[in-house]
Amino acid sequence: MSQPLEGKVALVAGATRGAGRGIAVELGTAGATVYVTGRSTRARRSEYDRPETIEDTADLVTAAGGHGIAVPTDHLDPAQVRTLVDRIADEQGRLDVLVNDIWGGEHLFAWDSPVWEHDLDNGLRLLRLAIDTHAITSHHALPLLLRRPGGLVVEMTDGTDAYNRANYRVSFFYDLAKSSVIRMAFALGHELGPRGATAVALTPGWLRSEMMLDHFGVREDNWRDALDRVPHFAISETPHYVGRAVAALAADADVARWNGQSLDSGSLARTYGFTDLDGSRPDAWRYLVEVQDAGKPADVTGYR
Repeated sequence: MSQPLEGKVALVAGATRGAGRGIAVELGTAGATVYVTGRSTRARRSEYDRPETIEDTADLVTAAGGHGIAVPTDHLDPAQVRTLVDRIADEQGRLDVLVNDIWGGEHLFAWDSPVWEHDLDNGLRLLRLAIDTHAITSHHALPLLLRRPGGLVVEMTDGTDAYNRANYRVSFFYDLAKSSVIRMAFALGHELGPRGATAVALTPGWLRSEMMLDHFGVREDNWRDALDRVPHFAISETPHYVGRAVAALAADADVARWNGQSLDSGSLARTYGFTDLDGSRPDAWRYLVEVQDAGKPADVTGYR
């Protein structure tokens, strides 16, 4: 099997579950050494109190053909992030891919709650987890990434720039967090581009994460059982789909063409030719605009 990222080193910050885990595994499938970080370990769970751990993710990376290395890290703590990057520098001497996927805000926002009614502490904590963590990690990791030309930074978010500009996303705090990450990629593109590296913002579509599957009371092998209750869930995708998007970007010698842009898994699948695990190519953001938001009945014909 071809491993175009053999010899490359990646850091997936926030790789415990969901998109971060899918990205880490697909980078491993492509042959990369992948450092996976988060706060949920086999010894101690985060406040999410979920069973997924960074050690499990690292094992999946290795099983996929890469080399997974789990490093417990709280990305709100600059000292921990500095220690993490120093370790990567000592052990590898390079960093080729940085994926800023730290989030942790699912329990902190309220749907359609105006800012004056939203819990303020939860809202401010959400912003710290979604924005401060990315800034802290980039501050410490980018000097290492810039040691060699061709580095890639992927800022993970929810929604494309075009969609988020036109649509209110959940609440004041959620909307601000997800749009800020897109702007981070734009700013990093200006700072990294002249120095030989590339930054992009990337969003999955409707993600069948572990938490989403649990929310609908289904598993990956029977996820379609949820369609009777949530018909538009038919456009959903596995975390591996956006993982393959990151792996394709990392292997693209001309990745600089995307510098500073807002990208999504569905459009990149058409460009690079990869599919989701079932062989389909979900195009969630086009579907949202043309079908779901337009009030049409669920029908994924032509969208996956």
